[in-house]
Amino acid sequence: MTSPIEAAMQLWRQRRVVEAEQLLVRELQAVMAKHGRGSARWAAALSDLGNLLMNSDQLDRAIDCFRNAADATKASDDTRKDHLTYRLNLGTALQMAGRLDEAEAVFRQGVQGRLAFYGRDHAGYAFGLEPLAELLLQRGNAREARPVVEDVVENFRRNSHERIAPAVALRAEIVAAEGSDDALFPHVDQLSDDLVEELVSSVISRLGVGDPAPSKAVLRGLIAMLEGRFGPDHQATLNALSAQANFGGDLGDHTERIEAIQRVLDSYDRQGRSEDAMMAALGLAMAHNDSGDPDAALRTYGSAYTRADSTGRPELRSQVLRNWGIVLHVVGQPGPAEQRLIEAVTQARQSTDRDTLGCAQIALGVFLQHENRLADARPVIEEGLSVLDPVHPEAIIGRSHLSAVIDGHTCGCGHLSITIEDAFREFVLTKLPPDLLADLSVTLEDDDFNVDAHLSREPTEEELERLNGVMQSAHAEFRRRISPR
Repeated sequence: MTSPIEAAMQLWRQRRVVEAEQLLVRELQAVMAKHGRGSARWAAALSDLGNLLMNSDQLDRAIDCFRNAADATKASDDTRKDHLTYRLNLGTALQMAGRLDEAEAVFRQGVQGRLAFYGRDHAGYAFGLEPLAELLLQRGNAREARPVVEDVVENFRRNSHERIAPAVALRAEIVAAEGSDDALFPHVDQLSDDLVEELVSSVISRLGVGDPAPSKAVLRGLIAMLEGRFGPDHQATLNALSAQANFGGDLGDHTERIEAIQRVLDSYDRQGRSEDAMMAALGLAMAHNDSGDPDAALRTYGSAYTRADSTGRPELRSQVLRNWGIVLHVVGQPGPAEQRLIEAVTQARQSTDRDTLGCAQIALGVFLQHENRLADARPVIEEGLSVLDPVHPEAIIGRSHLSAVIDGHTCGCGHLSITIEDAFREFVLTKLPPDLLADLSVTLEDDDFNVDAHLSREPTEEELERLNGVMQSAHAEFRRRISPR
């Protein structure tokens, strides 16, 4: 049978945050009724809720859950292992919330507790050391973090523990941040191919977490190591190159981005992987455009379309045509742009991918709006909105432009924040009793939501708890689904 936390995380992965939270709240209430507040079972259920809240960026509530779970289990030898786990989670939530002094104190106490409980040679001790090394790196103390992470790597190596790959990735970043000439990936030949591939995933997952300079150095070292071990066409090498391209784009380093994508594209061509090559060519065109070279971008879009056409997949043709048309419009070629965008919609209608169709229609509608053809733009945007999820990024853009069309304006870019505020308000109101709120004001400022709610009546304790939970979930939902990742 699926456990409550497994069911909740499945809902969370489906972006049904409120339902996931409600499931675990009901489970916590049932456990409390049966076993009592402060029991081991209550602490476990509270920790499950904390994990969901932490994954949903509801950090203050997660911290309270973990702290209460840890306090409930600290006095009993029978729950000492659980207590250490809850304290580790507490430190992680504090770190994520930026409360680094508190987090470091919790981690250091946890290390001492784990040393006493497990002993220095047990992997359970290294589990406490690893987040401490991570925190010290975050605080700019790479020199202090170095011996800590070396102990972690050696412990996991001796124990043949699966956590060795993330530990090696963390060590590489600490060595790079320290400015040391030491090898980033020593003794990697002792790791199995599977662990090396896991190392790639671990390095990629760390990109953007801290200082980009060490991360760039780690990526370059990783790619060189992979090419030496597996060759330039192995998927692990290609994954690392793709990560380098994406990271370069995030940092505005388009030279490194373009070089990495070209190497991936060349590999896919060598291997005859036509669809993958098409996607790489599409990424290369976008990189050229972002680098300020529209001529190279347009040439590459032409090449990408030839590749997409050869696949026989209309959704791929539509994707290329849509992006191609947008760039043509930006560089002042409205005729060819309209031709590509109309064909993008035509191709999308031949596919079964509703997102592809909605995105193509939004792009065409916005083009028509910008060309002052408002009567033509409105039905196209409306149809695109009818097939997209309301909080899909393109739907947000479409709704803002539709509002402008209705008002008789040729651009809706300035309506975007208002549209997001309206979507946030609708998200909250549809999940509460209809007579609970008299007014709900939402404003988006500095990439965060300011919410002012006025009650129409005295809420029950359960309704007030639900209101607070829905508000927290709305913040988490919109940060995750609207903010770029």
